[in-house]
Amino acid sequence: MTLYSCCLILLLFTWNTAAYGPNQRAQKKGDIILGGLFPIHFGVAAKDQDLKSRPESVECIRYNFRGFRWLQAMIFAIEEINSSPTLLPNMTLGYRIFDTCNTVSKALEATLSFVAQNKIDSLNLDEFCNCSEHIPSTIAVVGATGSGISTAVANLLGLFYIPQVSYASSSRLLSNKNQFKSFLRTIPNDEHQATAMADIIEYFRWNWVGTIAADDDYGRPGIEKFREEAEERDICIDFSELISQYSDEEEIQQVVEVIQNSTARVIVVFSSGPDLEPLIKEIVRRNITGKIWLASEAWASSSLIAMPEFFRVIGSTIGFALKAGQIPGFREFLQKVHPKKSTNNGFAKEFWEETFNCYLPDGSKNSPASTSFHKGHEEGLGAGNGTSAFRPPCTGDENITSVETPYMDYTHLRISYNVYLAVYSIAHALQDIYTCTPGKGLFTNGSCADIKKVEAWQVLKHLRHLNFTNNMGEQVDFDEFGDLVGNYSIINWHLSPEDGSVVFEEVGHYNVYAKKGERLFINENKILWGGLSKEVPFSNCSRDCLPGTRKGIIEGEPTCCFECVDCPDGEYSDETDASACDKCPEDYWSNENHTSCIPKQIEFLAWTEPFGIALTLFAVLGIFLTSFVLGVFTKFRNTPIVKATNRELSYLLLFSLLCCFSSSLFFIGEPQNWTCRLRQPAFGISFVLCISCILVKTNRVLLVFEAKIPTSLHRKWWGLNLQFLLVFLCTFVQIVICVIWLYTAPPSSYRNHELEDEIIFITCHEGSLMALGFLIGYTCLLAAICFFFAFKSRKLPENFNEAKFITFSMLIFFIVWISFIPAYASTYGKFVSAVEVIAILAASFGLLACIFFNKVYIILFKPSRNTIEEVRCSTAAHAFKVAARATLRRSNVSRKRSNSLGGSTGSTPSSSISSKSNHEDPFPLPASAERQRQQQRGCKQKVSFGSGTVTLSLSFEEPQKNAMANRNAKRRNSLEAQNSDDSLMRHRALLPLQ
Repeated sequence: MTLYSCCLILLLFTWNTAAYGPNQRAQKKGDIILGGLFPIHFGVAAKDQDLKSRPESVECIRYNFRGFRWLQAMIFAIEEINSSPTLLPNMTLGYRIFDTCNTVSKALEATLSFVAQNKIDSLNLDEFCNCSEHIPSTIAVVGATGSGISTAVANLLGLFYIPQVSYASSSRLLSNKNQFKSFLRTIPNDEHQATAMADIIEYFRWNWVGTIAADDDYGRPGIEKFREEAEERDICIDFSELISQYSDEEEIQQVVEVIQNSTARVIVVFSSGPDLEPLIKEIVRRNITGKIWLASEAWASSSLIAMPEFFRVIGSTIGFALKAGQIPGFREFLQKVHPKKSTNNGFAKEFWEETFNCYLPDGSKNSPASTSFHKGHEEGLGAGNGTSAFRPPCTGDENITSVETPYMDYTHLRISYNVYLAVYSIAHALQDIYTCTPGKGLFTNGSCADIKKVEAWQVLKHLRHLNFTNNMGEQVDFDEFGDLVGNYSIINWHLSPEDGSVVFEEVGHYNVYAKKGERLFINENKILWGGLSKEVPFSNCSRDCLPGTRKGIIEGEPTCCFECVDCPDGEYSDETDASACDKCPEDYWSNENHTSCIPKQIEFLAWTEPFGIALTLFAVLGIFLTSFVLGVFTKFRNTPIVKATNRELSYLLLFSLLCCFSSSLFFIGEPQNWTCRLRQPAFGISFVLCISCILVKTNRVLLVFEAKIPTSLHRKWWGLNLQFLLVFLCTFVQIVICVIWLYTAPPSSYRNHELEDEIIFITCHEGSLMALGFLIGYTCLLAAICFFFAFKSRKLPENFNEAKFITFSMLIFFIVWISFIPAYASTYGKFVSAVEVIAILAASFGLLACIFFNKVYIILFKPSRNTIEEVRCSTAAHAFKVAARATLRRSNVSRKRSNSLGGSTGSTPSSSISSKSNHEDPFPLPASAERQRQQQRGCKQKVSFGSGTVTLSLSFEEPQKNAMANRNAKRRNSLEAQNSDDSLMRHRALLPLQ
């Protein structure tokens, strides 16, 4: 069985060796062999395998100069290590390097040779096999390039725990150590690159992008991570397409149609150069310009894409590049390459032919290298410079520095340095094995591996614990996932003014080690969009919402497609593209543009505003007029009119009116706590005092005139003391109401934000509307009682108590305060105070005008009527009216009674009754003197009733002759009815003119 397995593996190894002839590998013997996988070609020729004959190995096409430079970096590192006296002394490293042709199948073919050799060594078949040219096992593999290729290779190498150190595979899937046990890499994980892409889009305020990814293990995971990052940043993706270098033309056309019809200008591409090339060519053919390409590191500096003829389409490219490293002496090593000198490098011959577009004479024109060029050239895919179907022969003296190819572009060594670092990582792991001290090793019981019989899994163990300093002074150690954390450079494609080639200008960097928000740095001054403009292109689904607006969702559209909605009143936004408007603080309101908050307008019934000034002037006018009336009454206090109006109560009434007018001023100005607590009680007490004075005054006169015979008891009870006591008692009730109000629920100043959004009304919170209702209600109750007595007294002497005027003033009072209630309830803000001030002023002016203006008019402009005779005449006339009315009633009753008893049907008395003196005056005067005396001291009045007319003539002497006048008046004016005499005597006895 062992012999059978040996034969099987030898057969496999023999077939593999046949497939990779001398011209298809780079190989050198050594004590320890390192494997290498590099894309010397970009792809393989399409070939239909109909299986009618033995399948042949597919042919690689499209030479990759950069891939050959990476291969050279591995050879340079191995030779540098072999010549080092300190690193692996007395040990020689060899290599076996194969071309993957950028395909999985070719990579697996090469990997099988590594695995087969290791399997032969593990079987220990030396006793059965005579291998004179035995090649040691491959203890580690450097490669491969693409993540998809590395995934397939890692699955195979992982079965045998052969360490694989990739220099360019960045897929985050490869960090899964459960699946890829032996995979490590010297390139950062794509997870950081996807995050950096999203950060760049956010930096330029783009939110509407498209995505394109290679349909492999590199593109799909990378773009998936980008979607996650974009979603966190509210970046919307318009389209997402997958591509491959093997996609047919129809698929490419569909992707191009999507790109052309999309409104997204930014396109994020996670792909390699070979996978992206067919798409770019079609875009160039259609001349689709104006797009911004965000390139992953796999194609950001690809020689397949960064071509001058493509620049007009993809000139606005911003991409990621690995941090460049330094390899001393590498430039000179690259220049020394020559087919005759590089005997261990089987790829040097094809490189020379492709570089100088010739063929070496010792090779056939139909050699693989030659054939691959011709096929590639015929298909328009060749990288050579030939213009004919056949190349001229090479002289071997060509100067490598005279030709510009990607091979000699050593200005920014990125992937090349990663290759260099990968080789040194393996070498340092071997150095750790070489210098291992027994008892301190990594294996069981601290044992060490034997450097001369080292196995791949032992090297893998040391690689996982590797820690060394590279030639740039940086620490190199793989994390638990086999990754190296590194930084990215951000490059922008420029067109060189010298030779028109595409150059990669470094415009920023991305520091993975920095904290979030500080990782990205971009120098915008270095960026050229489309190779010309410095203005950042626009790639948003909707235009930016200006400050003062917010983003509004459009139904059925992505969140990045929105409409700009103005912020509502009271809210603002001070930034562009605000998702929501912020509410202004309580005392602030949004300005006209809703871009900021401004203090709310403060409103109250101010002294300085026209309305406040007008009310103040009216209040001052009322105070002035009241003071004027009080002054007039004080000056003419001994005149009959003033005496007849009960001057002490009139003074108190005028004082209360002064308080009423003054209380209105407490309602004007900014409300403070003390003014709020003072104004309503001041108003209520002032009006109650005023109404109480009027009530007591009117009620006193009414009772006097309706009393039968004035007595000393009447004089006692209706004296000034009792009048003032009644006024005090009525006012005291209002005072009690106010005290209870202020104690239980005192009014206070209140800033009202609810009436109008942009205005703060400073008002008085009354504390208790019930208390305010009691205050006004009690005032109205007294006014109603006063109105009742005034109405009942309306027929009393007009010159004596002006009952009609009091009635009219009470009517005005009721109209004002009845109108006040709905007006007070329907207004708000400062107008509440204004309504109450107007009500107070109107009621006060009504009382002042109706009660006092007629008296002031008589005092100032009709002094002839301000006499004792005028007042007494009016009083006596009222008394006679009462007496005559009683006489007529009794006369009519007597006639009706006599007629009913005697049955007489005589004629009725005349309707005109004349009352004259039945006795001659014992001291008659001449007629002229008598008329003069009557004009000076007497009056004559005719009183008409419904049943007759009475003529009354009265005369008065001076106060000191009252007794004689009374006797003469009795003699001259004896009436038939005793009631008339009694009434006249009663009213004369109570006149306040003594």
